[in-house]
Amino acid sequence: MKIKSIIILAVLALSSTACKESFLDINTNPNTLPTASPNYVFTNALNTTSTNMLGSNETGQYWAGQWSQSNGYIISTTIFAYNFTNGDFNYWDGAYDNLNDYEFVINNSDSYNQKFLKGPAKVMKALVYQQLVDMYGNIPYTNALKGVGSLAPKFDDQKTVYEGLIKLLDEALVDIKANNFASAFTGSDIVFKGNTAKWAQFANALKLRILIHQAKISGRDAYIKTELSKIAAEGSGFLKTEEVGVGGSGFYLATAGKLNPIYDRWGYDANGAKRALNNYPRLTEFLVNNLKASGDTLRLKRLGYAIGGESATAGVSTKAEVAANYIGVPFGKSSGFLPAGSSSLGPSLLVKGEYNRPFVLMTAAEVNLLLAEASQRYADVSFGGTAEDFFKAGITQSYRALGASSDKAAAYIGSGIQNYDYKASSDKLKAIAYQKWIALCNFNGLEAWTEYRRNNYPVTPQSVQVVDETRPVRLYYPNTESGSNAENVNAQGKINVFTSKLFWDVD
Repeated sequence: MKIKSIIILAVLALSSTACKESFLDINTNPNTLPTASPNYVFTNALNTTSTNMLGSNETGQYWAGQWSQSNGYIISTTIFAYNFTNGDFNYWDGAYDNLNDYEFVINNSDSYNQKFLKGPAKVMKALVYQQLVDMYGNIPYTNALKGVGSLAPKFDDQKTVYEGLIKLLDEALVDIKANNFASAFTGSDIVFKGNTAKWAQFANALKLRILIHQAKISGRDAYIKTELSKIAAEGSGFLKTEEVGVGGSGFYLATAGKLNPIYDRWGYDANGAKRALNNYPRLTEFLVNNLKASGDTLRLKRLGYAIGGESATAGVSTKAEVAANYIGVPFGKSSGFLPAGSSSLGPSLLVKGEYNRPFVLMTAAEVNLLLAEASQRYADVSFGGTAEDFFKAGITQSYRALGASSDKAAAYIGSGIQNYDYKASSDKLKAIAYQKWIALCNFNGLEAWTEYRRNNYPVTPQSVQVVDETRPVRLYYPNTESGSNAENVNAQGKINVFTSKLFWDVD
């Protein structure tokens, strides 16, 4: 983890109640005392978290078997033949840079009389650390973020980090419930606008995610049940009917560099011109054909556009939106699927002119399906519903989030379709995993890849670029960390990205 020089950008002219985009970043310089107000740093840190997630989510969408690439580009052997090194997929540096910002907010909110930022900053710190564990395994945690106090931080065991994150979220809940946002600063919160009840619910959802990730580990049930019971007893509940998102209307602007990052990368520029990468990601043949086979065409039509892409009418496909016009690309296929003949990312993600959608950090569908798994595995811990109740709610919320008519989800409740009808599904946990896989598509690729590694389900086809069934199970530590913290990186042993599984990946 590099110690970077401090860059304090000029504070933008922000009104006291409507904080616009600040793009302010604090990278702690051990020789200079930072002087920025925590609320400005917090706003930018939230924006940076979403921007950082763009790359890891894209990689995850591919390796979860949801996206491939069109043949309008030379095939990426880094992604599809798994020919990568410690010089690729460096999501590490940006994450630790971002964590330093949240640490600054936590350490300085009291002195600036902005205590209401401390709890939310701890929630976001936990989220970023969870993502780092799920990509790299053992990471610096207890000795991290200390500046000159720890120039070469030791690595903590990944399970220990996960346990530390549960404790951090417990601390966050205490801080959140003790400190309401001052009305003059709600604009600095570009996630919940200062709504502490929702921050508490997000904290509980992250705890739930971290605990359920460990559910297949032998001997872990007692710990998980104890922590789940604490969540149920705490009483704040979960966000079960809306997404957790950064920015949105009033934050993202129709200006270069200030668009929603997803829109900016795969959609359009500030003037409405199509980005070159709009022709790159494509839904996989496996995803498209599975949705067709299940009759789940409403979600299919929201996940992707029909061949030909988005028409002059924003959000509508050029070709007729019938099942036959949705064509997926076999994973890693290098020919035969040009952009015009395959399904691009759909209106759930990209609509021309909608540059100011929130960047989704967590969906309500995922929360409900996590509750379904928790209730199925640990029936004696009550969250106010049965596994079947939460399963149905997960499908309904997935429809809603994608922009499909959520009432149509009811058709699957008694349909008898495997992995859709809970009663008819022979393996309830596989049904939950399958619905989670669909619900995470387009929204959270890293989490989709994590769930795929944890469950090995659905069984997606191997890349056509690879002759065996070898697939990545983690990332290498980046060469930047190897260069600045070599002793501690080497202490982790020889990393094989195809066999060095993370601690929750037990199958």
